Amino acid sequence: MMLTVENLDVRYGGITALRHVSITVNKGETVLLVGANGAGKSSLINAVMGLVSPQAGTIRLAGRDLGALSCDQRARIGIGYSPEGRRVFSTMSVADNVRTGAFGQGAKKQRESWDWLCGTFPLLKEREKQLAGQLSGGEQQIVAFARAMSSFPALLLLDEPFLGLAPVWIARISDAIRQMQQRGTTILMTEQMARPALKLATRGYVMRGGEICRGGTVAEVRDLALAAEYL
Repeated sequence: MMLTVENLDVRYGGITALRHVSITVNKGETVLLVGANGAGKSSLINAVMGLVSPQAGTIRLAGRDLGALSCDQRARIGIGYSPEGRRVFSTMSVADNVRTGAFGQGAKKQRESWDWLCGTFPLLKEREKQLAGQLSGGEQQIVAFARAMSSFPALLLLDEPFLGLAPVWIARISDAIRQMQQRGTTILMTEQMARPALKLATRGYVMRGGEICRGGTVAEVRDLALAAEYL
């Protein structure tokens, strides 16, 4: 088992964001969290990354309890993270943005990572010296995604990777996710746009009101995930 979340509770002040949430992600799987805004998807991703502190429950990566580890420490042991909203360092170049994701990996691994990513995303090489803040929304998402992949993490967390993107960019991000799948990367992703995300997933969980209301294979959760109230 790559990731195990058990009975997780997350609160912001008096608001309960997650209530008794339990999920599993097997090694090599792509698991989708789908639900409406406010369902708790991002809170769960943020808890796994260490951006929020749960009030109860446990999170384990390959059997290791992550409770005492900071975000940086979680990144170092193999968790990559692409946040919602294409958060790039706007005053840094495209190349420097991507390389920050492989910080601490050593010069050789950074070069190997950059070369592989440029082969996957020719845009990176074409715009490597351009400031990331000057790119379009879709181009910034490519940079944010490449930064998350640059350390070749064991577990890749993707929070709403298709948010606000045109179909052409959704297709390109989908292709990149498939390439990471081929490398054996385990992926946990959130998405409101269930239709393209379901094409990438192995299994899924449908969330509502901070709880898991259904889990199973893509075939088992498809109808509920595509229901109007979840889009």
